Amino acid sequence: HQAMHDRYGASRIVAKSPSMADIIGQVRHLADTNATILVTGESGTGKELVARALHVEGKRAGGPFVAVNCGAFAETLLESELFGHEKGAFTGAAGRRQGAFERADGGTLLLDEIGDAPKPVQVKLLRVLEEREFVRVGGQEAVRVDVRVISASNQDLDEMVSAGEFREDLLYRLKVVTLHIPPLRERREDIRPLAERFIAVACREHGRHIQSVSPDFYECLEKRDWPGNVRQLRNVVESAVVMARGTVLAAGDVRLDERKAQDRELIVPDGMTLEQFEKEALSQMLRRYEGNRTLVADKLGLSRRTIQRKIKD
Repeated sequence: HQAMHDRYGASRIVAKSPSMADIIGQVRHLADTNATILVTGESGTGKELVARALHVEGKRAGGPFVAVNCGAFAETLLESELFGHEKGAFTGAAGRRQGAFERADGGTLLLDEIGDAPKPVQVKLLRVLEEREFVRVGGQEAVRVDVRVISASNQDLDEMVSAGEFREDLLYRLKVVTLHIPPLRERREDIRPLAERFIAVACREHGRHIQSVSPDFYECLEKRDWPGNVRQLRNVVESAVVMARGTVLAAGDVRLDERKAQDRELIVPDGMTLEQFEKEALSQMLRRYEGNRTLVADKLGLSRRTIQRKIKD
């Protein structure tokens, strides 16, 4: 229990920036409540870390922490993953299986990428949140559970509600409290302390000895936009440590997959329509910024909603 706290407690979250310090304060304040919380933020910002901190800082810390990525399952499998199934509920269901809600009884359930949950699953989730009970797939009897639900999303759920893709009544239930984690580019003060931690971890994991880090290494990291946020920073730092030739880390050790395509001048091929040209420009930008729609929208001077629509088209 103490080990879990040391590993996932709020103090483990790097928060030099005022915005992250504020998040930590809210985590500590909310941890002991049973409030249903929605954690929002771009991909790689650390939403699961915040969810785990809410769990270990609260009175459910001794109970289980179960995470389900709603985008990782086909619809029928997601229902079975969340609510379990009875023997023979579908082909291949050889026995009764406990779903995530049952496994998380007495603890916390994180519904990650909740925006990807299909409509039928949204209906069932609404029922569990309202009645604290559910029926297994292929079952009859209601199963009662005591679970604190935290959901996380990198999508704009309000926009999805307007577009008719997400149930408004479910969103109200999920976001009794919303915690928004800002992207790394909006909290650059956290880049250096994060990098210092990642250097230490990488040295330990890969048996490397870095004796010093030159200031230009950190400066180089602080200048970047980090479309993949903390996760991308971690990968870049780890790779720098592993590939470093000596015991000093310098800016030259930072390798980013920034394709040289940026230096190419844009030439419009003959016979290309403006629509095709726009499509090509958009996909190039998405590749350059690791698929980060919010950042691409910023760079192109469009709203995130417009970007979403264009990607769909």
